[in-house]
Amino acid sequence: MNAIELLEHDHRMMKSLLKRALEASAETRREELLDEIRTNLVAHERMEEEVFYPPLEEHAKTHDIVLEGYEEHHVADVILDELLQTEPGSDTWKAKLKVLKESLEHHIEEEEGEMFKKARTIFDDDELARLGEQMAEVRRSAVAG
Repeated sequence: MNAIELLEHDHRMMKSLLKRALEASAETRREELLDEIRTNLVAHERMEEEVFYPPLEEHAKTHDIVLEGYEEHHVADVILDELLQTEPGSDTWKAKLKVLKESLEHHIEEEEGEMFKKARTIFDDDELARLGEQMAEVRRSAVAG
């Protein structure tokens, strides 16, 4: 799987997890899904920040959107940290999760639109495949703990 395909796969999984967490009514299920979101978000951010973003940051046509991506990761991390300290049965928990979902969906739209389109002009198929292999290894390592 090349780098972009891997990221798109992760995006679909994250959207599904967020939707399921918002729909969950039982507190224990919310906690389980939030833990799964956290694990996958950390792995996804590491893949992007350690492998995918650095070479894109060097190019003028992707520099700014990469910097925005780093900031969007930071915002998601702040919201996630607050969620982890909020009672899962509270209305506040659900509101924070909704904001996290909206923030991540915005991030996904920008990546899959502008960033990935430009990345395809910067990287050839072999480079995308190599980046995908490196990212998959980072993901495995992050999920393993």
